[in-house]
Amino acid sequence: MQWRRPPESRRHGMETQFTPWLSLLGGMTIGASAVLLMATNGRIAGISGLTSRIFARDSDGEARGVSALFVLGLLLAAPLWLVFLGGWPQQWVPSNLPLMALAGGLVGFGAVYGNGCTSGHGVCGIARGSGRSIVATAIFVAAAFVTVTLTRHVIGG
Repeated sequence: MQWRRPPESRRHGMETQFTPWLSLLGGMTIGASAVLLMATNGRIAGISGLTSRIFARDSDGEARGVSALFVLGLLLAAPLWLVFLGGWPQQWVPSNLPLMALAGGLVGFGAVYGNGCTSGHGVCGIARGSGRSIVATAIFVAAAFVTVTLTRHVIGG
């Protein structure tokens, strides 16, 4: 995957290029995959749950296989982008590895503490009308709002 920083003029503002049509297509694909997984296997497309099911000792073979195939599909998205569009998807990833490790740890903690991740609660749980998922997603969004405000306007990341 090609990781590059944005031009110097955009680096400090941490601007991103919003692509509404690709975003809409991505959202529709995520929704369709969640519906397909639920319809065919009765499983929620929560990535933290699917990933943990791959490594859980008590998972049956079918659950482990379905989970592994779903996660493999996520991992193959960028290479498929390369094959069909001729280039890697462009993204900017911070170079501060300790900060990224801390962020990853906090996301993992939040997924365990919240009994699911943004995909499980935000995509599947809200669609099912789960009150717990609505609350969890509101907390995820509030935490993201605070994080972006701090990193863009206070810390100046």
